Amino acid sequence: MVLEGNPEVGAPRTSDLQHPGNKGSCVLSSPGEDAQPGEEPIKYGELIVLGYNGCLASGDKGRRRSRLALSRRPHANGVKPDVMHHISTPLVSKALSNRGQHSISYTLSRSHSVIVEYTHDSDTDMFQIGRSTENMIDFVVTDTSPGGGATEGPSAQSTISRYACRILCNRRPPYTARIYAAGFDASSNIFLGERAAKWRTPDGLMDGLTTNGVLVMHPAGGFSEDSAPGVWREISVCGNVYTLRDSRSAQQRGKLVENESNVLQDGSLIDLCGATLLWRTPAGLLRAPTLKQLEAQRQEANAARPQCPVGLSTLAFPSPARGRTAPDKQQPWVYVRCGHVHGYHGWGCRRERGPQERECPLCRLVGPYVPLWLGQEAGLCLDPGPPSHAFAPCGHVCSEKTARYWAQTPLPHGTHAFHAACPFCGAWLTGEHGCVRLIFQGPLD
Repeated sequence: MVLEGNPEVGAPRTSDLQHPGNKGSCVLSSPGEDAQPGEEPIKYGELIVLGYNGCLASGDKGRRRSRLALSRRPHANGVKPDVMHHISTPLVSKALSNRGQHSISYTLSRSHSVIVEYTHDSDTDMFQIGRSTENMIDFVVTDTSPGGGATEGPSAQSTISRYACRILCNRRPPYTARIYAAGFDASSNIFLGERAAKWRTPDGLMDGLTTNGVLVMHPAGGFSEDSAPGVWREISVCGNVYTLRDSRSAQQRGKLVENESNVLQDGSLIDLCGATLLWRTPAGLLRAPTLKQLEAQRQEANAARPQCPVGLSTLAFPSPARGRTAPDKQQPWVYVRCGHVHGYHGWGCRRERGPQERECPLCRLVGPYVPLWLGQEAGLCLDPGPPSHAFAPCGHVCSEKTARYWAQTPLPHGTHAFHAACPFCGAWLTGEHGCVRLIFQGPLD
């Protein structure tokens, strides 16, 4: 949509932004406060990438990792909208030559662009997320493939933007975190080209969407035992909330959702078209199980000495320190259609139904037969309940409420599809419920 107005669009025309209180500006009134030397930094929250069970397959290294804590910076680096310019498109590169000046450029036509300059905001800290490994990106995220792998290498085709999104956190209580589509590049600029979805808002400002979009879903009832999945929305460059487009990269935006905001809540999901992130607040993480609790549950499950009902061998979950390599000799295996837990055996194959199809010797149901792996990413768990359920067909084990929540949570896939997936490995869930209650047999003595 081309702005009407001054026919001499080649000459810069500046207008002050008159709406510092709108959702996209993140303007706060409190003065900034630098952290004191030796002081424990305030944690705003943590981002956890779905599809990894505690760490990346190649290991967490620097800014490329499966989990990142966002803490208050020594000095505020947030920015907020300041001044809007109307300028000739050929002059945009010259107008954006100041690397220290953050700005967003909206190309409306070959002759008309709008540049919104941003100024320092001493009340907020900014964190940027994207595929780029440049220094301005705080959290480097790569595409997650079903099964817990990452798409890496120069030949890999990624759908995640190099500068996917940014999160601005209030440096003062209640430390509100807001998400915005797109991040600033090495020149401190965000470019929305002529083909990008963009528009002028009713109050005369500019807004737009990135190519593949940034989707957010806030859970109903918070991220707790009573949680239920919410509705997926799209977040704009200025932080406004819209219904989803017809397809991921369509130029026509959805409808503005005025009664919802870009404030992240405990359990909010952020989809970057290739990877999905979970936001956990410090208060929410206090309700999640700790790694010590998960290890105690593993030892308690092994102390019960579950047995294979056919081979009568004792089963035991391996230590997470071993990593996920080949299954251990005592590893529990499960028939994911019925939930009966056995030791590994080679009988009951039904190759006419598929290479992994087996017939359970107890109930005769035919389905996948897979090893069980304990979920080790505690931040993905809704409660510290016992490991009683497994996702189908991957075999990751967690509490009943955690399994049922993720089994009914559709995650974006591709341009317009949604699938429930295991949060520990990213495998698409199958079967009527997506998970199964595990049936162990105790020792005969």
